[in-house]
Amino acid sequence: MALTRVEMELGGRTLSIETGKWAKQADGAVVVQYGETVVLGTAVHAAPREGLDFFPLTVDYREKLNAAGKFPGGFRKREGAPNQKEVLTMRNIDRPIRPLFPKGYKDEVQIQCWVLAADGQNEPDVLAGIAASAALSISSVPFEGPVGNVRVGRVEGELVIMPTAAQNEYSDIDLLLCGHKDGLNMIEFGGYETPEDETAAAIEFGYEHVKQVVALIDDLVAKVGKEKVNDTPAIPQDVLDLVKDKLSGPLREAKTTDGDKLARQEAVKTTIKNFLNENFGEPAPESGVGIYNAWKTRLKFAKEAVHDLEEVITREIIRSGKRTDGRAMDELRNIECDAGVLPRVHGSAVFTRGETQALVTATLGTGRDEQIVDGLGEEYSEKFYLHYNFPPFSVGEAKRITGPGRREIGHGMLAQKALQPVLPDVDQFPYTVRLVSDIFESNGSSSMASACGGCLALMDAGVPIKATVGGISIGLIQGEEGHPEDVYLTDIQGEEDHFGDMDFKVTGTRNGITAIQLDLKIRGLNLEQIKKTFELAKTNRVQIIDFIEAEIPEPRKELSVHAPRMLTTHIHPEKIGKLIGPGGKTIRAIQESTGAQIDIEEDGTVFISAAGGGKAEAALEEVEKLCAEVKEGAIYTGRVSSVKDFGAFIEVIPGQDGLCHISELKDGFVDKVTDVVQVGDEVRVKVILIDEQGRVKLSRKAAMKEENQEEASIAGD
Repeated sequence: MALTRVEMELGGRTLSIETGKWAKQADGAVVVQYGETVVLGTAVHAAPREGLDFFPLTVDYREKLNAAGKFPGGFRKREGAPNQKEVLTMRNIDRPIRPLFPKGYKDEVQIQCWVLAADGQNEPDVLAGIAASAALSISSVPFEGPVGNVRVGRVEGELVIMPTAAQNEYSDIDLLLCGHKDGLNMIEFGGYETPEDETAAAIEFGYEHVKQVVALIDDLVAKVGKEKVNDTPAIPQDVLDLVKDKLSGPLREAKTTDGDKLARQEAVKTTIKNFLNENFGEPAPESGVGIYNAWKTRLKFAKEAVHDLEEVITREIIRSGKRTDGRAMDELRNIECDAGVLPRVHGSAVFTRGETQALVTATLGTGRDEQIVDGLGEEYSEKFYLHYNFPPFSVGEAKRITGPGRREIGHGMLAQKALQPVLPDVDQFPYTVRLVSDIFESNGSSSMASACGGCLALMDAGVPIKATVGGISIGLIQGEEGHPEDVYLTDIQGEEDHFGDMDFKVTGTRNGITAIQLDLKIRGLNLEQIKKTFELAKTNRVQIIDFIEAEIPEPRKELSVHAPRMLTTHIHPEKIGKLIGPGGKTIRAIQESTGAQIDIEEDGTVFISAAGGGKAEAALEEVEKLCAEVKEGAIYTGRVSSVKDFGAFIEVIPGQDGLCHISELKDGFVDKVTDVVQVGDEVRVKVILIDEQGRVKLSRKAAMKEENQEEASIAGD
């Protein structure tokens, strides 16, 4: 294949896609460049594995540190398991392309995206989405794209397409969009209580550029695209007819069984099992290999037909006006909020919505507990992070217990994004905060339960958040032939997510949106459908906030007695060395004597933390005494360090002497300094002048006069 290149101008920079030069043995391979950031995207496929009942799509994204001229940190100088950003990017690539494959397609498809060069300004994650889409589109894989990816920011009120890292520092929204010419099919959004109309405007702005990226990939496909190949066998018509005729009634009855999720699941499972045993039973062993293999194939088709029928029946039940659990379309399930449920922990809460339940705990720490993040860009630390755990018992299953997977990492980040905008400023609340959400029950949107439970736990911990956050997921049964109207579902449960068309999660406060995550099983949404979802989500969000505030109306005024106390002060940067002391001797002595932990920033900010009353306060007093600066007009209790004929030198703070001239010792004539003060005496003095050389002039008589006036005033009152 000859080198082929297409390009366009996007956000004032050139976006180019090339193919035919690198990785030519892949079914589809492209190199995407934007600025000086370069990403390779490849797509390959293989014949389906026998017995597979799902589409085995794998997306892998890696940020190779050599792309930014960096070495991996730590002992091993080789990249290992994907980090959090890589995992989240894999999910953001996977989610919009997965619905765009033919129904029943089960070939093994593998997409790899590697960052080859990173300029530090143009983020590679969105380019990887473009690369994956382009590689699939020019390959023989029957991908029904292409899709285009863009990022939108807002700087000083102006929307910006593909903001640079420098612009992102000042942006108050972070919007990642993916879509095609028929609509949008993925939204990731984070904002600071952004009103719904402003969010919709940003989405509309971004979608116009999405369509331009799609047109660019279409241009590439027209030049080098391969013929699409789909050998997926169709389900035989007699199998479809048998499943529909004999299973429709019993399955509908099972899906509307009274009781909870598990009761309905068991009824459906039993009904399907009985049907398959009666109509697709295993042949006798003596039947022969040919008959046995034919039965296996026919059973596989039957199971696919049963799944499709279950989807049809679920959608029909919803369209009839009542959902399988009996709720109305806009009805929330029962909500319970319980704060302060655990002893010892710094903050805790259980949020229950129907059959979804999350226990969230909050832990407060110091600067040493910050999460260090090392990637292609400059290393930084996070003072707030949320970890999400989804154990098998939450859905009544016994499965292999492993570490967090992509789903857990993605759900945790969504809840973290939901709460981040309402956290207090660091100078107001310098603690590091960790939330852990453990899902105890799951039947729909445990990530939203994590956001709501996380808000409760923060308030229980005494974190002075700026506003209460609620979150909800809205579902959709899209209009179709015979049923043109869209049906929107509030607070979707598991089967409505699985068989429905949309899982649109929205979090926010009473004032605006803080996070969005959209997943679709249909081709795409238009702007009107998005606005309708925002309207419904806001109504439900406010209802949930009412429940939260009924349990705990505002953050607790006092931190848990088990949480560390953290105090801050600021010293002159030139005095950092004095506080540390030779070889750290001085700071270690203060820490050992008070039991507090002291951390110093380069700008002179000092963080002091300790668990237990009085320890942090004692350390703060020592630090301020050691590093204090004399202030003109202030009164100090000083110690006479030496006496001269012309006056006394008095140490007003450790290491800082001032001169009290003989004329300033007291009113009237003073013959000798020693008539008034002796070496070692403690005296009250006022700083009357600090000259250009930094010399301090003191007055004992001014201090006596000022304090006597105050005493007289108090006595008069």
